[in-house]
Amino acid sequence: QVQLVESGGGLVQPGGSLRLSCAASGSVFKLNAMGWYRQAPGKQRELVAAITAGGSTNYAEAVKGRFTISRDNAKKTMYLEMNSLKPEDTAVYHCNGDLTRYSGGVYYTDNYWGQGTQVTVSS
Repeated sequence: QVQLVESGGGLVQPGGSLRLSCAASGSVFKLNAMGWYRQAPGKQRELVAAITAGGSTNYAEAVKGRFTISRDNAKKTMYLEMNSLKPEDTAVYHCNGDLTRYSGGVYYTDNYWGQGTQVTVSS
């Protein structure tokens, strides 16, 4: 079964750093466009950063210059390096991606969400 699994969340002080990982497992043939989203309590889920299959990136204004999204296609893993963290970055971070899988001689591309990892920025 194909799934995305996040890791790397936790509690960090303001100004600190965290690195999130999102690993695809199962019969995944290829990662396509991927992205990180976050949802704070009482707020809607928002896009934080996105990366295309070719490596082009896009960031929300609130995280530009502090967060870096990257990917390792060989490891089928995406990353989010978060620096200079602020209390307002506190949220559950979810990864999302279009994954191509191979089954029964056919390639399928579907969109998947990870279960989320909690990031808390507090002193």
